[in-house]
Amino acid sequence: MFFLEKFFFVNCFEPDLIKCQDKNTVIIYRNYGKIDNITEIINLKNFCKKHYFKLILANNIKLALKLGINGAYLPSFNQRFCHLSYSFRKDFILLGSAHDHKEINIKKKQKVKIIFLSSIFKKNKNYLGLNKFTNYVNSSDNKFVALGGITNNNLKKIKLTKAIGFAGITYFKKKGPC
Repeated sequence: MFFLEKFFFVNCFEPDLIKCQDKNTVIIYRNYGKIDNITEIINLKNFCKKHYFKLILANNIKLALKLGINGAYLPSFNQRFCHLSYSFRKDFILLGSAHDHKEINIKKKQKVKIIFLSSIFKKNKNYLGLNKFTNYVNSSDNKFVALGGITNNNLKKIKLTKAIGFAGITYFKKKGPC
C-alpha cells in the first residue's frame, strides 16, 4: 500500500484540532502575521511531544534549533542562505516551498530535504495542475509534497505523481474537532 506523508499548517495553537489528526501528521506552525509568540510555540511543542506529533517551525531556523523543535520550514519568499552556517542536529529536518523551477533551484541551494510544490489543484496565481506538477517532480531528484486544493476526492491523483505526501490547511480542519 502506498503511503502519503501529511503536513498540517497551523497559525495558532488549537489542541482540539491537532489532537484529531492522524499520529503521522506533521504540524507546521507558521504565523507570518505577527512576531513569534515564544510561549505559544513552547506550549505547542510540549503538546506535540506529548501526543507524538512532529513539529516544524516556519521561517525561523534559529528559534527552531534553540527550542529543540523537529525542524524548520522555509517559505518560497525566504531566499536567504545564512542558515547554511548553522550546526544542525542529526534529526533536524529542513523543508521549503516553491512554485517553479527557479524557486526549486533556490530550495536545493538552501539544502532543504523536502520541497512543497504548489499549487497542484487550487486554481490561483501559482496553479500548476497535475501534469506540470508531475513534470517538476520528475525533473528533480528531490522529495516533493503536493500543496494547494487537496481534498479526499483528489488524493488518489497525488498518488499518480512521485510526491511523497501532501500539505494543507482546509483538508485537516475538516477532520476536527473530534
